[in-house]
Amino acid sequence: MAYDLVVRGADAILPGSGQAACDIAVADGKIAALLAPGAACAAEATLDARGLVILPGAIDVHLHLGHGKDISRPRVPADADRESAAAAMGGITCFVPYLMATERFEDIFDDVCAVTEAGARIDFGYHFIISTEAQLAGVPAYIHEYGAPSFKIFMNNRGGEGARLGLPDIDDGFLLRLCDAAAANGGMVCPHPETIELAWVTRERAKAADPDGSGGLATWNASRPPFVEADAVQRAAYIAHVAGAPLYVVHTSSAEALEAALRHRRAGARVLVETCPHYLTHDVTSARDVAKINPPLREPADREALWHGLLSGEIDTVGTDHVHRDISSKNGGIWAASPGCPGLETLLPVLLSEGHHKRGMSLARIAEVSATNPARAMGLGHVKGTILPGLDADLTFVDPAAEWTLNRAEVVSSAGYSIYEGWKFRGRVVHSFVRGRAVLRDGTLEQSAVGTGRYVRRKALSR
Repeated sequence: MAYDLVVRGADAILPGSGQAACDIAVADGKIAALLAPGAACAAEATLDARGLVILPGAIDVHLHLGHGKDISRPRVPADADRESAAAAMGGITCFVPYLMATERFEDIFDDVCAVTEAGARIDFGYHFIISTEAQLAGVPAYIHEYGAPSFKIFMNNRGGEGARLGLPDIDDGFLLRLCDAAAANGGMVCPHPETIELAWVTRERAKAADPDGSGGLATWNASRPPFVEADAVQRAAYIAHVAGAPLYVVHTSSAEALEAALRHRRAGARVLVETCPHYLTHDVTSARDVAKINPPLREPADREALWHGLLSGEIDTVGTDHVHRDISSKNGGIWAASPGCPGLETLLPVLLSEGHHKRGMSLARIAEVSATNPARAMGLGHVKGTILPGLDADLTFVDPAAEWTLNRAEVVSSAGYSIYEGWKFRGRVVHSFVRGRAVLRDGTLEQSAVGTGRYVRRKALSR
């Protein structure tokens, strides 16, 4: 047969065999065949990828896609355009943002999906943030009819805390009922784990000790210390275990929170653990208040514990928790600055530079935590996450040896800045292909890719 595209000359990261030389044939947006290097075949186009390594396209299942400083939902196609462009620069070929609203998702999702598809350069899904009784009642439909089997809940939305995000208060009873609904329908719960009652106390203590916030990131860490996170992790894991629901622990930032998750995993709970690049590269000794994040950056020892967890297999995935509010949101010092930072375009560069080159993390392990594991965890494994015939031809081509420096002028996200400005990276994304179509080629974004991203229905998760 004649293929649409054949990629020649590269090594690829293949399931079960790791890095191997092969040619990849693409037809109708799918991987059609893995061929011996140089095998004769007919193709409409050929891509010479000598010197590069092909990874399955990264899948970021933790980000916020909004409009301006609002992170609840995209409002115009340009919102999806800019952030999906940033994603392609970071080797991401599919992402799953959080959709936040107080309305029933049945009433807004068609519009949100249409706006996203009109601008997106890569494929996407959505997690629904469950905050109201009407949304909770819709969980079965969201899983089976909308193909959205994962649900976020802000455990810290109590005592009016949710007002900052325009959300109502919830409690552990609400969390239990969400876990019950997820367990009954093949869903998964993704809690934001902070016990706000504890944080109210620690925040007042930190403010009394440092009212002007001159301590920066160390003060912010003191205001929401690791036990505030770990307590919520262990509570959520216990509740989910009792209900029979899988739990996906987002943005794990500390050794204490990681151990809390692992303790329940060892007890038989179905607990998946995610961390983020910024917790692997930054800590309280970093000098920049722009790195204010929830949960906070921790001590250097926590950072090293997360690396150990990532290399050992204790941590399952890496997601960016990308927030694209611009730099003005960081004004006013550590107490007034908005939490969150952009991270889409540095996902694979961080893992290549800091993980592969500095800590010996194999490229196969990078493929697992950035693509294969997120796909399987979130119901995408039937179409994405692995380089196998029959799956989407989502391919990320990297030059592991390329050395480069990130400058603010090069930032693609509408955030317009990065906590990695001035960093010297080793390892760069050269091409990103989605369903066999170039989104990034030779480090340059393809303008023709705007609006070609598609919503991907995810499967209910096995019980």
